[in-house]
Amino acid sequence: MVDFGWSKSQALLRKSIQEFLKKECPSDRVRELAVDARGYDPKLWDQLAELGYLGLAVPEAYEGMGGEYIELMIFMEEAGRKLLPSPFFATVVLCALPIMQFGSDEQKQKLLPAIVDGQIWTLALMEAAADYGPEHIEMSAVKESNGYVLSGTKLFVPFANAAENFLVVARTGNGNDPREGIGVFIVDANAPGIQKTMIPTGAGNQQYEVIFENVQVSDTDILGQSDTGWEIVEYLLQYATVLKCAEMSGGAQAVLDLTSRYARERIQFGKPIGSLQAIQHKLANDFIWVEGLKNLVYEAASLLNIGEPCKTLVSMAKVKANTVYEQMCIDGITIHGAIGFTEEMDVGLYHLRTKSMEFDLGGSEFHRERIVAELEDQVPLFMSI
Repeated sequence: MVDFGWSKSQALLRKSIQEFLKKECPSDRVRELAVDARGYDPKLWDQLAELGYLGLAVPEAYEGMGGEYIELMIFMEEAGRKLLPSPFFATVVLCALPIMQFGSDEQKQKLLPAIVDGQIWTLALMEAAADYGPEHIEMSAVKESNGYVLSGTKLFVPFANAAENFLVVARTGNGNDPREGIGVFIVDANAPGIQKTMIPTGAGNQQYEVIFENVQVSDTDILGQSDTGWEIVEYLLQYATVLKCAEMSGGAQAVLDLTSRYARERIQFGKPIGSLQAIQHKLANDFIWVEGLKNLVYEAASLLNIGEPCKTLVSMAKVKANTVYEQMCIDGITIHGAIGFTEEMDVGLYHLRTKSMEFDLGGSEFHRERIVAELEDQVPLFMSI
């Protein structure tokens, strides 16, 4: 296993995030927000802004902290550990990162300081096919003299109710390659012609259907070029996917920790159930799986941090995260016994998240196909000798 040593500043950042979330995001608060119409705590969101967490990776020129991608990964790992219910991922990861990478100087100067200050954003990408392939982008963006008119329906848009702005992926034209003719548009979330309807989910994680009916946007509200939006989506399918994996890794570690603690404290037949060899074997295997997931996530994040992304490694990390997080919860519930299925036990909170996160930014089948496609394009080592 590669040794990913943290710098002193990174270790201090992790500790400060842990202390903050331990105080402000206990499991009882997570339960309350799961049934809250807003899905997040505005006071907690304001605190995240005041402490600078919303601007962790935003350059100082745009009022951020000027940190690196790896600092953002540390935050997401700790957020996953405490099941932080907030629009952080939707705002900072799905919107601020692409604005930083593809926005014009004018867009960065205008939009990034607002995000650092607490403005909520979200990404409208998924459509009826529920797939991340470019051929499934059908929402239309029709060119007019002074801009574009957007029409179509987006599904599973996180925190659409709270967002002030959307990044919307729409098709500007059709060609032989489905990756062409796609644009990403900056849209006022309260513009005329937008309807939002909550999609009920088991995890209570604020997913919405958003209908766009002849929504007007100007030429200045295009992120990047009007027909090269798929490059932005591909960027997210790497940089955002690894951060989602970090969140899942933090959750898997938390489940392992609370299950190990339960096994030490639960007395049956006069001794802790953790003294039973069958329980010890299961927990040992769980430890190996969690450490393996961490290794993949840290390696993928380290390459992204230096601008050398590896699609294969990113997809490997997502497949591993999908598998490990769910298995940790299954084993955790098994060791807890029947009580593990009840809402009173924290392990159940994590289990509710596994299925929703499994399909965020691509399920296992989607990423296995990406791995195969990448391997097909590689020249075997023996052929290069």
